[in-house]
Amino acid sequence: MDFSTRYVALGDSFTEGVGDDDPGRPNGLRGWADRVAEQLGAADPAFGYANLAIRGRKLRQIMAEQVDAAVELNPTLVTIYAGANDILRPRIDIDDLLTEYDAGIRKLTATGATVVMFTGFDARGSKVFSTMRGRTAIYNELVRGIAGDHGALLVDYWRFSEYYDWGMWAKDRMHMSAAGHANMAKRVLTVLEHDHSIDVPPMTPVPELSRAEAIRANARWVREFAGPWVVRRVTGRSSGDGLSPKYPQLTRL
Repeated sequence: MDFSTRYVALGDSFTEGVGDDDPGRPNGLRGWADRVAEQLGAADPAFGYANLAIRGRKLRQIMAEQVDAAVELNPTLVTIYAGANDILRPRIDIDDLLTEYDAGIRKLTATGATVVMFTGFDARGSKVFSTMRGRTAIYNELVRGIAGDHGALLVDYWRFSEYYDWGMWAKDRMHMSAAGHANMAKRVLTVLEHDHSIDVPPMTPVPELSRAEAIRANARWVREFAGPWVVRRVTGRSSGDGLSPKYPQLTRL
């Protein structure tokens, strides 16, 4: 099928949709990008959507594996978020990394597509991830510069205070919940100046915990999520190993 409007989503778990489970979809996920595609394609029978994002991918992997593949699809719209998995590494040269990001964005904008980028989230409410605030702030300033230089649109995730509510997050505390993904879809569509009919699903209430309950909950989180995450990084493995993109070719949802 020929598509006159072609949306290609690039990135890592954020764009793949981790945290927004849907067993009936590829990789068992829905996510904000699928929700955006559903809205954009609702009144456009010639709308095609591809999602090349894979969880765990770092910026250089996204540049190497996804950017040229996206260009080959001749996109009219691209969303891309890359670098979050790099920021979490013990050592990182942000300037060097963002130079490569700049080159990738240049390739994408050269297609004539509308390109949408994201700043990183301000994790000041997390005792674990708030230690990365400084790195993320530097990353964000460089991303803003790249977006400005290449005429890309910017979704300023850093400023979205609604994500300080833990109901926006999945139980792993690392990825958005279904409510978080739905809200992000609304944010992206607002930047695109596109009408939408997205309702954010009810958030799971976060109970008040006693000190003892909080200690047990944190220990369970370390055992089930943080511990395995650290082990993967130490051993050079990724949660995305062996996975394929959800929608490697343009399709209709």
